[in-house]
Amino acid sequence: MPKRPVSHQRGGSSNTRRPLTFSPFARTIAKVAASRMVRKRPEFQSKKGNKAAVENEFVDDSDSEEENAESDSSEDEEFDGVVQADFAFFDPKPSDFQGVKILLQSYLDDKQWDLSGFVDLILEQTTVGTVIKIEDDEDEGLFSVISALNLGRYKDHKCMEELKEYLLKGCQEENIKNNLKSFVGEEAHSVGLIVSQRVTNLPPQLLPPFYDGLFDEISWATEDEPTKELQNSFRFKSYLILTKVYKHKNPGRKTKHGEEEESVIYVKPEEEIFHKLSSWSFNFPLTQPVSSQELKNYRLTGLVMAIEADKITSFRQQLNSLVNE
Repeated sequence: MPKRPVSHQRGGSSNTRRPLTFSPFARTIAKVAASRMVRKRPEFQSKKGNKAAVENEFVDDSDSEEENAESDSSEDEEFDGVVQADFAFFDPKPSDFQGVKILLQSYLDDKQWDLSGFVDLILEQTTVGTVIKIEDDEDEGLFSVISALNLGRYKDHKCMEELKEYLLKGCQEENIKNNLKSFVGEEAHSVGLIVSQRVTNLPPQLLPPFYDGLFDEISWATEDEPTKELQNSFRFKSYLILTKVYKHKNPGRKTKHGEEEESVIYVKPEEEIFHKLSSWSFNFPLTQPVSSQELKNYRLTGLVMAIEADKITSFRQQLNSLVNE
């Protein structure tokens, strides 16, 4: 996780890599990873980390072709499907635009909106925000992005106006809708929109330092930003999260082994913790179809959650316990 300099400033250029330390990873926590993996996307197996980054193995699960050697004098060495990779945390920078945009391409389902403007806000806010890349990768491919945007600070931007409209339209519960209207209205200047997206099979042991870094940066920004106005823009009282979950079409249905199928499957395991800690939440339908046979009894739905800022300490503790157990 990022170390806070004595001056309280992160310092360095916008592409400075931040030192990380990780505890051993014990088990995979993705519940239905296989059903959500992009074809030929490698799985990850964790190894012992170091101060610079987490060293992981990319395991290519695609079938390998067997080469028939016609000569006994030489044999092709069979590729075992494992590639070493060092992950590192970076400040967002303008050249990350395309990578972040790809990660967020379905953030508002299939809605046509100012996604480019939204990505710009994330990249311009280098005080709070992180992207994960492979260290020394010439292509600089992005594996994850996280940030927290003040709903009031950016309320006049087209992308935020469209996001607000999208959320209000999706909420059909009147009592919850009143809470949502307050969040995007009179309370907006104290609400942080947590934007977190990543590739499906990013190593779970990256999650605690990833979120620790976000909330530490938010805390530091309340002291380190150059103006009082900017400092106050990070004094969040609440957070809003927009994400997706799989909900069972027939809750309570049992498998052929007599076990009850899960009513909700979280795409990101940490969001189950957020959901339990939320003060209110609501679901809404999405147009994206479920293509996996394993999830044929589920439908993909939108989920909006409101979390009070004083619940974040508990979230961080529970996330660490989940990953390290």
